[in-house]
Amino acid sequence: MKISLLDETRIRYEPTAGPLTVDAPAPDRPFTPFQMVASGLAACTYAIMASWGEHADLRADDLTLEVSWAFEEKPHRVGRFDLTFAWPSLPAARLEAAKRVAAMCPVHVTLEHPPAMTITGAAAPATDGDRDSAARAGPARAEPAGAVAA
Repeated sequence: MKISLLDETRIRYEPTAGPLTVDAPAPDRPFTPFQMVASGLAACTYAIMASWGEHADLRADDLTLEVSWAFEEKPHRVGRFDLTFAWPSLPAARLEAAKRVAAMCPVHVTLEHPPAMTITGAAAPATDGDRDSAARAGPARAEPAGAVAA
């Protein structure tokens, strides 16, 4: 499989021989977390569509997917994903069925029904020096709702 970073908010996923590769327009271009999420959505959708195609006696070696997204603010997040597929060998009469299959991808369903999330963490045990510094700093103050303390 090959993931091509088309721009900051769009990737292409296509079948290729060999290991998964990520193709960026420039060597210094990072593979961002948002591109990783979109790639997961594309890979899941491809897998479920290719599996359906195999059972329906349809080849999927020419199936490609593109995922683009748009951001929203307050809080900054992906507000929308758009998935488009091109499947030249797919008979026109099977197009609507293929769209229904694409919507059954578990990543797609997860994004439509977000799971509960928790964050846990651990830090090194406090030393006497840490406690002395905290005492000199004075009482802790509350951060405004939604703020992240440094």
